[in-house]
Amino acid sequence: MDYRDSAALARKHLDRRLSPLRKTSDLARPPRGWIKAIREALGMTTAQLAERLGVSQPRIPQLEKAEAADRITLRTLREAAQGLNCTLVYALVPNEPLDDVIHQRARAVAEQQLARTDHTMKLENQALEPREIKAERERLVDELIRGDPRRLWEVG
Repeated sequence: MDYRDSAALARKHLDRRLSPLRKTSDLARPPRGWIKAIREALGMTTAQLAERLGVSQPRIPQLEKAEAADRITLRTLREAAQGLNCTLVYALVPNEPLDDVIHQRARAVAEQQLARTDHTMKLENQALEPREIKAERERLVDELIRGDPRRLWEVG
């Protein structure tokens, strides 16, 4: 199996795993953060959580504010989760299926290439017909998708 096949297979597997999360806006962090929401739901005081984490009581409100402001580290969040008898779940969830992202990027790259070629051909009075441009765009998209996916993300 070559790199392209394994990348496509990995993409499909990852999409399958992440697909349920893409539709789950219920998992959005509460406005005041997960630490505070769960601590309060458990009826735990900041002093009690501090004791479980082995930190001073004033540290807990700092952690809660840091989480709400997106300034908390994963390590600290994982430690707080353990203190709350929780599991930290960390994921980057693509907004769209990964194959769609690849296709959209291939189309954008093809459009850039065609725009340069079309401009040159117009200067030489050899402009393509709209149907020819459409066919060439689709050919380029297919070629880009079948090729090395790393080429899609090169700038230039």
